[in-house]
Amino acid sequence: MASRAETLRLTPGPLTEALQLTLALALNNQGQQTAQREIVSALGNASDARRQRIITSQSKVNLLKWSSLYLQAICAFVAIIMVHIDNRLTAKVALGIFATGVAVSILLIPSHDRPFTGQISVSPKPLLEVMPDTAT
Repeated sequence: MASRAETLRLTPGPLTEALQLTLALALNNQGQQTAQREIVSALGNASDARRQRIITSQSKVNLLKWSSLYLQAICAFVAIIMVHIDNRLTAKVALGIFATGVAVSILLIPSHDRPFTGQISVSPKPLLEVMPDTAT
């Protein structure tokens, strides 16, 4: 997902195998039927979570969003200057505070644009913890 190469076309083999195995079980009583429904529901939830992660990994911030952010910042800068034109000290303070907010926004947007790479990335650690150990 970090390289944006994963697609929605194919369901992973282990997930498909788990679903087929669950549905192929012979059920003898109501408790087993309830357990089978819960397992199928959990596998569906896992499939939906995977789908959402893939969709998130393939999204990006486009040029229109960046342009809108910069235009809003410029308009706000001009408004601040117009309001504080008579007092240079308050203009500098207001512009500094607003510029800090704009800079933080400009840094946060690209860091969340690719959620599976970088310092604040979403790691696969929770998924790896529940996977069976195949090294044995």
